[in-house]
Amino acid sequence: MTHLPVTNTRNVVILGHTGSGKTTLIDAILYHAGQNERLGLTANGSSMADWTEEEKDRKISIWAKPFHATVKTKEGAAMELTVIDTPGYLDLYGQAVAAAKVADAALIAVDAVAGVQVGSIRAWHLCEKLNLPCAIVITGLDKDNADFDTLLSNIQKSWGRKCVPVELPTHDRKAIIDILAESKIPDELSEEAELTMSVLEEDAAEEDEALLNKYLSGEHLSHDELTAGLRVAVKQRHVVPVFETEALKGIGIAELLDEVHRLFPSPLDRVVLDAAGNEVKVGPDAPFSGLVWRSVNDPFIGQLQFIRVVGGTLKADSEVNNVTKNHKERVGPLHQFNGRKDETVASATAGQIVALAKLKSTGANDTLCAVGSDIALDPIVFPSPVMSVAVVPKTPGDDDKIGIGLHRVVEEDPTLHLERNPETHELILSGMGDIHLDIAVSRMKKRSSVDVDMQIPKVAYKETVTGRGEGHYKHKKQSGGRGQYGEVYLKVEARDPSDEEWFVNEVVGGAIPRNFIPAVEKGVQEGLHRGVLAGFPIINAKVRIYDGTYHDVDSSEVAFKIAGGRALSDDAIKARPVLLEPVMAMKITIPEQYMGDITGDLNHRRGRILGIEVDSGMQTITAEAPQSEIFRYAAELRSLTQGQGVFEASFARYDAVPTHIATKIIASAVKHEHVDE
Repeated sequence: MTHLPVTNTRNVVILGHTGSGKTTLIDAILYHAGQNERLGLTANGSSMADWTEEEKDRKISIWAKPFHATVKTKEGAAMELTVIDTPGYLDLYGQAVAAAKVADAALIAVDAVAGVQVGSIRAWHLCEKLNLPCAIVITGLDKDNADFDTLLSNIQKSWGRKCVPVELPTHDRKAIIDILAESKIPDELSEEAELTMSVLEEDAAEEDEALLNKYLSGEHLSHDELTAGLRVAVKQRHVVPVFETEALKGIGIAELLDEVHRLFPSPLDRVVLDAAGNEVKVGPDAPFSGLVWRSVNDPFIGQLQFIRVVGGTLKADSEVNNVTKNHKERVGPLHQFNGRKDETVASATAGQIVALAKLKSTGANDTLCAVGSDIALDPIVFPSPVMSVAVVPKTPGDDDKIGIGLHRVVEEDPTLHLERNPETHELILSGMGDIHLDIAVSRMKKRSSVDVDMQIPKVAYKETVTGRGEGHYKHKKQSGGRGQYGEVYLKVEARDPSDEEWFVNEVVGGAIPRNFIPAVEKGVQEGLHRGVLAGFPIINAKVRIYDGTYHDVDSSEVAFKIAGGRALSDDAIKARPVLLEPVMAMKITIPEQYMGDITGDLNHRRGRILGIEVDSGMQTITAEAPQSEIFRYAAELRSLTQGQGVFEASFARYDAVPTHIATKIIASAVKHEHVDE
């Protein structure tokens, strides 16, 4: 690892829609920097960026991976560069979120023909959310039908006039002219370059009062003044530079790296916050602190934790404090990966990214810091899952193996959730889409050597009452010895969810001794859990016990518990019970041309559209739909929109199931109950 001054360090994450050329761009950067003897290609499996077997098989990027290189600019400056490749596939968006959190700037790749897509917009919003400086890099500039002027206009329409080119392609698209490099501008671009330079000069001047006065007096800014002003403007997200490349031919790569060095912030320029929102001291002189942003199981080394060093220096064979887990860890060798290449280094200073092996309790999103320090860094906020499957073993008895195997996979990916549904008793794996879940299960199969099926989960329906019911039950049993006796009278009615009191004792006169009331309550509670329509729990019901009888000898807690449960079932049937289903709140983002298809599909799914807004040239639909109708929505939305639609979903409430659907659900539940018997 090189040890250039931190001011010469650049940590850049590459974001964008799938197919926008991110991986190809990184391969070209690594080739230019001398990290690879030849230009790697995804198509033939030689990509240095997509090097894992899973990525080669699927021909997509799956993981966020850092790559390191020392780059020489055209002006002779040395730059220690870390670029982080991220998946463009929307199912794997969590990897991009983690990588962006530990970068100091972002390059958003936009294909020269496809233009701004849903993945591009998501990348832009991510940078906005993290206040991350960014630039746009146009890829595939020499493609047929590529039009720089039209694309630039669309970019500015989507994200504003602050998107300004600092480079211009020649008319034959065989070269890139760096406007800021003081090189001679071809005559064909002189007018365009002059107009662009005037915009850049104004943007730079607005960041400094002295520069602004100079500009307003009619003087031109010097090259150094222009660069310094633009650097501040980029850091503040007031200017978003636009670059152009044709990576496969190496066009624009050197110019891009020059501008990354010239305009992007160093680790010392970034504001880092702790979990409480306070600014954390950064730089080599600060106490050591770092954020673990990715966890991975390497087949040769074992468990690896990738960490971004925020402040101070992390040394090999040292002791650190895991603030998140309140546990001390012993750090062994530090690893720096470039694809398959693994270099062991002695230390890592502020701004650098390394991997730590075989830590005992550290995982993704943990903060490590110097012993005696308690710095807890602001954690990564991962997106919530939008799709779930029930994982069922093909071989009986493999449940434990599946659970252990999936747990290990989930530890490596915070966007995966694993739980045993207490109501349906299914093992539920949730993720960002079908591809995401398929990758997770495939990894589990390879590690655990077990085979499973993925099924649509059962819906956790509920029941409730809409009216009032009144009844009783007498439990009386005599079998020669001491008998069982208990009689209770109950009233059941709908309860407001805000009313926490669900069981009320109104018995007077000692009709039922007070010591038997808790047994009645327990029986009622079990009856509510069993339900009366289809075996689903009853919610939002209020039960009143108002009378009963007992026997001095035969009455017992068991007898009153049974009586309470049976009486509840009798009363609930009379209180007009209905079946409830979970309803999900949805936010769907799609290109405008698919509006008709999506709204029609939502109506088919019993969805309800609440609003439609325009966001960066895309349509954002706010809607609600029953959970039962959207278990496969991630895949189906992608099919309807040619991969350009995304959505988020969260639980909203329970609503009554339409009568014709409820009848079928109840009939099915009764049928299964009889089969089980």
